[in-house]
Order: sequence, then structure tokens, then C-alpha cells
Amino acid sequence: MDDSIEDLGTLFAELNASPQFVIGQLGQSLDGRIALPSGESKYINGASGLDHIHRIRAMVDAVLVGVGTVIADDPQLNVRRVPGRDPARVVLDPNGRLPASARCLQNDGARRLVVRRPSAAGALPDGVERVEVEGTGALDPAAVVAALRARGLKRILVEGGPRTLSAFLDGGAIDHFHIIVSPVILGSGRTGLDLKPITGLSAALRPTTRVHVFPDGDVLFACDLRRRAGGEGRQDHAHRDLCPAG
Repeated sequence: MDDSIEDLGTLFAELNASPQFVIGQLGQSLDGRIALPSGESKYINGASGLDHIHRIRAMVDAVLVGVGTVIADDPQLNVRRVPGRDPARVVLDPNGRLPASARCLQNDGARRLVVRRPSAAGALPDGVERVEVEGTGALDPAAVVAALRARGLKRILVEGGPRTLSAFLDGGAIDHFHIIVSPVILGSGRTGLDLKPITGLSAALRPTTRVHVFPDGDVLFACDLRRRAGGEGRQDHAHRDLCPAG
């Protein structure tokens, strides 16, 4: 077997040994789609890919999504498919659009946090922590991460949606990026990333990447964005208001 096919146990052991990190995850088809034009997305990835996502949830302090994902999908953001504790659930909601009935806000014992601008109105359910991040326009991913770490949330999973994940990548706020590609072609639909354009291939991100093939055909690309396999990577990182919470 090719040396690039890595044992998952080693990968998880290395993550577990790290006191803090931000990890992004994306599940997509061979042609880069995360949903059909109708919005249907359950489930593009197979059972192994879904299990992997839940293992990551079980090892982090917090799982983070944008309010657009909550409105569209109403995710639970807990650990169900593997043994483990539920992480804190964080929603980026800069303008106060989050419905109080969202499943991720329900009190099941896990911490619940909503990140908003100071000017955003809207009451939150009892027990939900309001985190305020200054700025105009979209939220700055680096400021969001700093605010969460100040509250003891050191290991953070950015799970979606595409706008939020893209903003964190463009802002240089992600250390590890796990892309799970399912052997299916959708032909059309929503894409998982929409990054800012680069001026040439020399500016492309070329992270050190491990590859794991799951038994059901899904393929995990585990990218370490702190280390480059070649090229200089993006130069337009961080300290910008980038996170539109979608």
C-alpha cells in the first residue's frame, strides 16, 4: 500500500496530543458538491465518513457553525454515532437571526454559545451564553477563535456552512482541514468552498496531506494547514472581517 495511506489511529493520537487547534471539516462528492440544487444533502458521505465526523466532535471542546446552516438544516451538533461526550455548540449569529427553537440551542447538558455583534438584538434561551465580538460587516474569524479560547474552548471544529468555512480558511484561522470525498457524482448543486481568488498557482495552498480510504469507498484527505508540501500558500490571512455566518 502507498505510504500516503495513513493509519487513522496515528492521526487521532496526534490531534489528541494537541492542547488547542481549529479543525475544519467538509464532506463532498467527487465533483465538489455538498448538496443538490434542492438543498438535499443527507447523506452524501457514507457511514464511515459520518463516523469520522462524530469522532472529531467527540474530541473537541466546541463545534461551530454559521446561523445560515442552523436555519437551513437545524443540526443537532452532538455526538451520536460513536462513544464520547458532546462538545459545546457555537453558532455565529452576528445580526441576531437565530431562531430560539433551533435544536442546537436545546438544553441537553452541553454548553451553548451564540456569537453576536454588540449591537445585535434578540433574546436567547435560558442558559445560552452570548459572546460579543466587535467589528463591522462580517465577524473576524481570529477574533471569534480568541473569544472562544478565553472561555476555555481550546479545540474547535468548524463544521459549516460553506461561507463560514471559507471565511475561516481565507482568514488563516484553521490549522487542520479534513475533506471527506464520497465516490458519487451529483452533476450540479452547492459547492463546499468559495475562497478568495489567488493571483497564480504559486499562491495556492499546498498543505501536507495524509490520505485514508474508508471501507465504503469514502476518502479522507487530512490536511495540515500549518505545514506546506510546496509553494508559499496564501498571503492574505487573518485580521480581516471575513465571517458572514453562513
